[in-house]
Amino acid sequence: MMCAGKKSYFAAAVCILTVTSLLTVSYLKLQILSHYPKVIQEGRRCRGEIANSTITALKGNKTFIISPYFDDRESKVTRLIGIVHHEDVKQLYCWFCCQPNGKIYVSKAKIDVHSDRFGFPYGAADIVCLEPENCDPNHVSVHQSPHGNIDQLPRFEIKNRKAETFSVDFTVCISAMFGNYNNVLQFIQSVEMYKILGVQKVVIYKNNCSHLMEKVLKFYIEEGTVEIIPWPINSHLKVSSEWRFMQDGTHIGYYGQITALNDCIYRNMERSKFVVLNDADEIILPLKHPDWKTMMNSLQEKNPGTSVFLFENHIFPETVSTPMFNISFWNTVPGVNILQHVYREPDRKDVINPRKMIVDPRKVIQTSVHSVLRAYGNSVNVPMDVALIYHCRKALQSDLPRQSLIRDTTLWRYNSSLIMNVNKVLSQTKLKSETTFP
Repeated sequence: MMCAGKKSYFAAAVCILTVTSLLTVSYLKLQILSHYPKVIQEGRRCRGEIANSTITALKGNKTFIISPYFDDRESKVTRLIGIVHHEDVKQLYCWFCCQPNGKIYVSKAKIDVHSDRFGFPYGAADIVCLEPENCDPNHVSVHQSPHGNIDQLPRFEIKNRKAETFSVDFTVCISAMFGNYNNVLQFIQSVEMYKILGVQKVVIYKNNCSHLMEKVLKFYIEEGTVEIIPWPINSHLKVSSEWRFMQDGTHIGYYGQITALNDCIYRNMERSKFVVLNDADEIILPLKHPDWKTMMNSLQEKNPGTSVFLFENHIFPETVSTPMFNISFWNTVPGVNILQHVYREPDRKDVINPRKMIVDPRKVIQTSVHSVLRAYGNSVNVPMDVALIYHCRKALQSDLPRQSLIRDTTLWRYNSSLIMNVNKVLSQTKLKSETTFP
């Protein structure tokens, strides 16, 4: 009534702004309250089949759950790493069963589809639910409705509930091994280089690989270096081997690489001081330090408050080789011998080289392939005179003559240790005597 009685335009404007503000605040409060957990049942035993697959499809919903993780960096939430259709999935609810009182809580999820979807209809998503204040649930179920029977829903174990001391300094995450992968020699050389540089764990999201590659993976699993995460994404979605949508009817890019990388960060958040995000044909080579530990100590000292370190990618074409290190019995093993490829392509004019990362996983919220999307702390581009990524693959500038390439033998600093270690693996896996070619 007071507002209605005012004659001036100024008073009317103030009135409208006041009412709008009150409505906005009320709406935001309702939104916040709608996400708070609510008790819907009591006196129940926690049933439901525990999900044991890496990728679990929710019935009747274009949603796939990878794994839930406890996250208390901002508030007490369960963050589920998943894959969703970016348009069709509108509402999801977390169902928490709390023991010993048997209370069932339902919490409306915030669905955060990652921005780097590259045009595909499905993308990586964080499904974030507030947890009950007086309960630390061990499992969570996900449903498209706040109503139903929790016993009919798969239960997912919530990881990272307990803080742990770091068991390793460096974990390398290799996403989406697919296409009957058979670059056996280069894979062994990469893993042995990682170990020389200070890596204790290599996590591989494996879709498929060759029989010979399976033998190598088995060796590294038994050694304790490699952890395999099964990645049967093509059982659920039409996958593309391209990173960008090509209007070809596929659902998700590069075998769900971005989802796998995000899961790998959270999976190793409490057990690894640093997580390294690169491919199996990439090695971050220090130029001023003997290994990654001394390099990272120096970089952290010079860049306080930094949680993401980005290293520039440089192509060493596998088509340009040197006769050095032509080791005869390596020639029977499928794959590239990186010691013979020490010519790198020069920078392209007006083209920015992509980067890969070493990150503090506890400071990362969401990542893409070449940069983080959301993180606490700063990101820094590591200068090329400190380190570069040795990336031995097919040429990007295939028309360049050999004399236009840059001879860079940084890798040879490690040749003695690398040759000895690779020979040991080939001998113990009996690949030394194999004559099977790809």
